[in-house]
Parts: sequence; C-alpha cells; structure tokens
Amino acid sequence: MNVHIPRDKLTKEHMSYGFVEFQSEMDADYAIKIMNMIKLYGKPIRVNKASRDKQTHDVGANLFVGNLDPEVDEKLLYDTFRVFGVLIASTKIMRDPETNQSRGFGFVNFDSFEAADAAIDALNSQYICNRQISVSYAFKKDSKSERHGSMAERILAAGNPHRLSMPSLPPPPPMAFRPPLTMPVPSLHGPPPGLRPPPGPPPGMRPPSGPPPGMRPPGPPPVIPPPMNLQGNLRPGPGIMMMQGYGRMF
Repeated sequence: MNVHIPRDKLTKEHMSYGFVEFQSEMDADYAIKIMNMIKLYGKPIRVNKASRDKQTHDVGANLFVGNLDPEVDEKLLYDTFRVFGVLIASTKIMRDPETNQSRGFGFVNFDSFEAADAAIDALNSQYICNRQISVSYAFKKDSKSERHGSMAERILAAGNPHRLSMPSLPPPPPMAFRPPLTMPVPSLHGPPPGLRPPPGPPPGMRPPSGPPPGMRPPGPPPVIPPPMNLQGNLRPGPGIMMMQGYGRMF
C-alpha cells in the first residue's frame, strides 16, 4: 500500500532503512518470512514489524561467533540465533572486501543478556555445516581485553541499580527461641500479669477455717485410738469381741 524511505535533509541520501505498509498483517508476516536477511545489492537486509511504541537499544549483549564454515551466510546465522531472543541488529559475517568470502567469524546482537546467555549455553561448541563453532561475548569496541556482558552493562540494562548490585546472600542461621517481650513471665510471688486473684470474702465476714460441712479435709484419714477402760485394757466396742474362758481376743 505504501513505501517510505527517510532521507537526510541536506545530502538527500537515504538513512539505510525504510517502511513498507501492507494491506493485511498476513501479507506482512509472509514478507518477513521470505525477505528477512536476503541480500539486496550484496548486503543482507533485516525485515521485521515496525513499532512506534517499542524502541530497541543496544544494551551490550553482543556475541562473537567463530570458526564458521564458508557456506554459513547471514540468513543461516540469523535463523540459528533468533530462537533465543530478539535480535536488534542484522547478523554480521565478516568478509574479505575484495573476494566477499567469509573470514570465518561473525557477530550477533541481542536485546537482553538473558537471551545472549541462553544462546551461549546452547550453541557454544555445537556444529553448523559440519564445523564446531565457538560462541562467546564479543570484545568491546577499541578494546582487546574487555568483553561485553560485564556486571556494569547488566546493571545499566536492567534499569534498576539495586536489582543486580549485590549477589543474593544465604539465609541467616536459625536463632534460639526467645519469648516475645509481650509474653507474660510466671512469677513466684503472685499471679501472672493480667490475671486477677480470686475474690475474697465480703467485708465483716471471716473466711472459713476448714472444709465445708460434710466434706473431709484433704490428707490421710485420722487414726482413731481403740477404746480403753480405766485399767488401760481394751474395752469392748464396735468391731471387738471378748471371748471369756479362752484367753483370746478376736
């Protein structure tokens, strides 16, 4: 339906990207499937859906892919890595400027470090076109010792300095149980705090000195001495019989 290629206002040269509007979303998806990473004038183009709300930025999740077979082109490299996340730039295979032959390595740029980490774990030391490839974070521009994927880049990409600033610490060891400050502590000199003592007798009335009538006081039953006569001998009573003539007591 419409084709628009932005151009520089001074030089009138195009800015290396454009927009194509289709009549239906199905047609756009088909164009992406067919035309993505196809070479146009010797340069592979990147085709995806345009979005005004979502803007992708280079967060530093750039990977180096080495030991590539000469038959591996940009489209094959793109199709291999896109399953792990969103690629924010065209896959690039370094080529000889005169012969346009592959130099055996290339670069892949993801929009997140999670996708880049997953690609490294899955594809490093795997085989593409019968050749074992190596996948790692690429060196930073103008540096031969510092690679992408550092903690500083991850903090900036996360947008929250407190989320990745410190590694997670192990939980503290369990502590001995201590009663809370509000728990009542039993006292030896009175009732526990918050518990009222039982009410006493009304004013003017003495408390009872013994058990209620008809109730035996606690403790062993009292020992009742046997009945005695004036001479100190046992006197017949309940449960004692005196048998005369035999000299025995039953």
